[in-house]
Amino acid sequence: MTDEARKSGPHRLVLADEAATLRLAADLAAILKPGDIVALSGQLGAGKSLLARAILRELADDPRLEAPSPTFTLVQNYETPRGSVLHADLYRVRSPEELDDIGLTEDLDRVILLVEWPDRAGTRLPGGRRLDIVLDVDPDHPETGRIADLSGGVLWRQRLSIAIASRRLIDEAGWDDARRDFMQGDASSRAYERLTRPNGDSAVLMISPPRPDGPAIRLGKPYSAIAHLAENVDAFVAMDRGLHSLGYSAPEIYAQDLETGLLLIEDLGQKGVVDGDGPIAERYEAAARLLADLHRHTLPTILPVAEGRDHVLPDYDRAALAIETELILEWYAPHIAGVTLPAVTQAEFARIWNRLFDEILEAPGTWTLRDFHSPNLIWLPAREGHAKLGLIDFQDAVLGHPAYDLASLGQDARIDVPAALELRLLAAYGQARRADDPDFDLAGFARAYAILGTQRNTKIAGIFARLDKRDGKPAYLKHLPRIEGYLRRNLEHPALAELKDWYQAHLPRLFEVG
Repeated sequence: MTDEARKSGPHRLVLADEAATLRLAADLAAILKPGDIVALSGQLGAGKSLLARAILRELADDPRLEAPSPTFTLVQNYETPRGSVLHADLYRVRSPEELDDIGLTEDLDRVILLVEWPDRAGTRLPGGRRLDIVLDVDPDHPETGRIADLSGGVLWRQRLSIAIASRRLIDEAGWDDARRDFMQGDASSRAYERLTRPNGDSAVLMISPPRPDGPAIRLGKPYSAIAHLAENVDAFVAMDRGLHSLGYSAPEIYAQDLETGLLLIEDLGQKGVVDGDGPIAERYEAAARLLADLHRHTLPTILPVAEGRDHVLPDYDRAALAIETELILEWYAPHIAGVTLPAVTQAEFARIWNRLFDEILEAPGTWTLRDFHSPNLIWLPAREGHAKLGLIDFQDAVLGHPAYDLASLGQDARIDVPAALELRLLAAYGQARRADDPDFDLAGFARAYAILGTQRNTKIAGIFARLDKRDGKPAYLKHLPRIEGYLRRNLEHPALAELKDWYQAHLPRLFEVG
């Protein structure tokens, strides 16, 4: 499809033929979610039913779905992998009150609603999550062409812009014939789609629009700025090219739209570093050796993104380390442990951590990918050496202590890493570092590893509690016992004796095993 700046609507699309209408359906289905209303208007024969059926088939992941017109039944219900979908045709409705009898407007936040002739509903279809599509015959090509005017409220503006920009990027990159399938995302606001061509080739569309600033919480800055979280795709592009230059398997970037936040990247596959029995030890050790190889380099702090556009890696500084640890006070303590900690207790927490940060910040910084754990590691058996390990999700990279990423790996938030394997990873890393530098201080590294492992798991305990309480994502709570176990393991190190006393006194839940 192409979009032209014509006279009406925020987005006008010219659909040259039925294939273009089907592509529009796929593009819309990719961004629909429960609570959305797609209101299809237009004269008889304008293509409303064709578009509605095509969207249904995409949502159902079933190209043969019959999806009969609900002209006489008024509403058809479909259970799809994306949730419940209602397809309504209100052509025969004489007054909006009839909708009250069939319950069409009940629980709209739990379903995706596709509705033809929405004007017959009067004011009963809310506008906040409503996308209006007005279809008409293209007067220049009346046999096959259609014109679609798309408009929506504030919530739809960015989504429409992303959908249209995504289609443009895909078409211009030569992937216009590819099937688009939603991929399970991560805990961030990013989204991913797998594109598959008829010949089986695949790529991944990464949708990462610029992050809006949240409320200022300290020194006039939002949390994301203090914690140095990537605000746009520049960081991913820069790190991707930097890792490539060192011979590592970061995804190749096929096409990009930096302003919208879209990347079409290499699909590294789905073969990971774990199996049904847990971590695959050899692959975890390969990951530890890759980190050792990375950390032996003198690495740049400014990386190119595009012509005249650079990305500066921020320091993993005291402010970032500290605000992450405070997440346990803000979210885990009240919502999981059931305690409200007084200011004096929180100040003591900060004092202890600051002393530990003094020690960590003395060491020279290196590239810290920050989420170096199983969900972001892809096994590529056909490649050689360190290239066997595919790397993704490194856009939040900072300049930090080299022990941080090894702690991310050895204390994987998503899967249990036995203590024996964790020791093997430390040994493999230390052996590789000493092969390059016989004076490498393994004992000092292990001390930093325990401190940063505690810092990371303190942060994650707070994040998982926040994902449940604030974001309505309780599934992350199943990982909390593992995080608590890692914390207990780290706190046994002598360097953390004072912090262990604080946790035992004020968050005793961490030490309740069972």
